[in-house]
Amino acid sequence: MKRKLAVGAVLSASAILASAIQVSAGIAQAAPAPVGQSAAAQHRGELLSLANAQAPAAAKALGLGGQEKLVVKDAVVDADGTRHFRYERTFAGMPVLGGDLVVHQDAKGAVKTSDVAVKGSIAPASLSPKLSADQAAAKATGAVQSTVGITQDKDEAALTSVTQARGAELVVWAADGAPRLAYRTTVEGMRADGTPSRQLIVSDAATGAVLSTHEQIQTANATGTGNGLFVGSVPLTTNYTGSTYQLKDASRGGQYTTNLKNRTSGNGTLFTDSDNAWGNGAVSDAASAAVDAQYGAAVTWDFYKNTFGRNGIRNDGVGAFSRVHYGRNYVNAFWDDSCFCMTYGDGASNTHPLTELDVSGHEMSHGVTANTAGLNYSGESGGLNEATSDIMGTMVEFYANAPKDKPDYLIGELINLNGDGTPLRYMDKPSKDGGSADYWSSTVGSKDVHYSSGVANHFFYLLAEGSGAKTINGVSYNSPTYNGSTLTGIGRDKAAQIWYRALTVYFTSTTNYAGARTGTLNAAKDLYGAGSAEYNAVAAAWSGVNVN
Repeated sequence: MKRKLAVGAVLSASAILASAIQVSAGIAQAAPAPVGQSAAAQHRGELLSLANAQAPAAAKALGLGGQEKLVVKDAVVDADGTRHFRYERTFAGMPVLGGDLVVHQDAKGAVKTSDVAVKGSIAPASLSPKLSADQAAAKATGAVQSTVGITQDKDEAALTSVTQARGAELVVWAADGAPRLAYRTTVEGMRADGTPSRQLIVSDAATGAVLSTHEQIQTANATGTGNGLFVGSVPLTTNYTGSTYQLKDASRGGQYTTNLKNRTSGNGTLFTDSDNAWGNGAVSDAASAAVDAQYGAAVTWDFYKNTFGRNGIRNDGVGAFSRVHYGRNYVNAFWDDSCFCMTYGDGASNTHPLTELDVSGHEMSHGVTANTAGLNYSGESGGLNEATSDIMGTMVEFYANAPKDKPDYLIGELINLNGDGTPLRYMDKPSKDGGSADYWSSTVGSKDVHYSSGVANHFFYLLAEGSGAKTINGVSYNSPTYNGSTLTGIGRDKAAQIWYRALTVYFTSTTNYAGARTGTLNAAKDLYGAGSAEYNAVAAAWSGVNVN
């Protein structure tokens, strides 16, 4: 049974903090966990309980109103006991969109600073909706239906059908700084390329006007022993039932891979095998793509755990599952939070599965972002969301260091979605893809998120590797800077630590590029010290992409 912390015991919960700190550092040596519960999960639960118990005091310290409540989402504790508690906010019992914040406390629980998605009052002028929930759902559905057949941009297939709307929920919309009562409705449909659509529509509760749309299906946007299509021959941890082997990994949260057999719904059929040898390295064997997917999930799990001490995508020890052979001729892959799963199409002619390693790392990192900063998937925050997946997908590739997929700063270079052997995106000079931004400008936020991400991708490359011409693992790069400066990189490992800490400790749902600069500088200060070479390199790299 999980121990419940009393408010009066919070400030003296040193034992809990000590164990939680060890978990955060990846060196947990804890008291035995309850049967069926891992030690990491036990301590994470205790840490979240601590954050929950601190919520009223934090709300008071921040001067929140009596109708505002904090709901804990995540918690990070540093080695010195400093706490970083991430909260969502409610107003009069309703979720506040744009109300998220991170409270930074010292080891004794005193609030030091905070990062707030939207500053100022979040109180709407009225708490009485003029539209009913059914009317709001109908208006949201109509707004989505009006986009059927219209291509929004060249990288997103047009919506072809709307299947259903899930019940409208009253919320407070505060993300744009003008709080008002609103409805949040999920409208489901299908796109022309076979990608399912699940659009989160926020609409004014008085007029039905659409305030925000957020596509929840986030695609690659293009994109025993196992013998995979891209990873080659690799070891796989499987499950033996006594009569057959399953492509299921109990050592990594039970994550597994299924075969959709060209369907577009359902969980699929778990891959099984009689001799524990999976795939033949070619598309003629359906298990070859499954090897890539299962291995990609395993490497992504190991990367996050061994690099950051993160125990799975949600940091709760639970593994996601992967679905391969989705649809027919489906040239994409996507992460879906609602099923907590990763899905891969088979590409053109059903012969080019999109199961490349950096695609796996990219898509599953959307899950990490959703469970930490929750960066809104539009505007500059959407670009930062996509860039986070490119950055971490690239780091997964470097972590794996697979002989058949040598790590690089190219995104999706092996799946050949462009048909000419070029990658989807370039981190050293993003504009080489024909659409991405190398540098920040006031119009970057109006670009598709896969192109506005170029600014952060370029920043990360400059921070890790520096500017100018160089060759890494046989790939030639030549990264420019906006201000003509010459930059020396601090190495990709340090750069990744800085980005991850900023994501999990400082970024909020509305963080823009200016906020990302502040967050990464704070992260560099925490990790390496103010005025350190790493701190100065972060500042210089942002200047190199015109974020000052």
